[in-house]
Amino acid sequence: MTTASVPATPIEGLWTIDDVSAFLRVPTATLYQWRHHRAGPPAFKVGRHLRYDPAAVRTWLASREV
Repeated sequence: MTTASVPATPIEGLWTIDDVSAFLRVPTATLYQWRHHRAGPPAFKVGRHLRYDPAAVRTWLASREV
């Protein structure tokens, strides 16, 4: 019997675009622009919805420190 692989982050722990917007204090439109230009935190689609791994968002933010 094969078992399905389990993602490293449980689905319950994923952030929506509104969550990331509130965390980073930027408009959701900015997040969509960043995604279009591949400049923002990594996101992936679940159906039609964008989801973010909170650890990946924090890592992305830390990498932006000057």
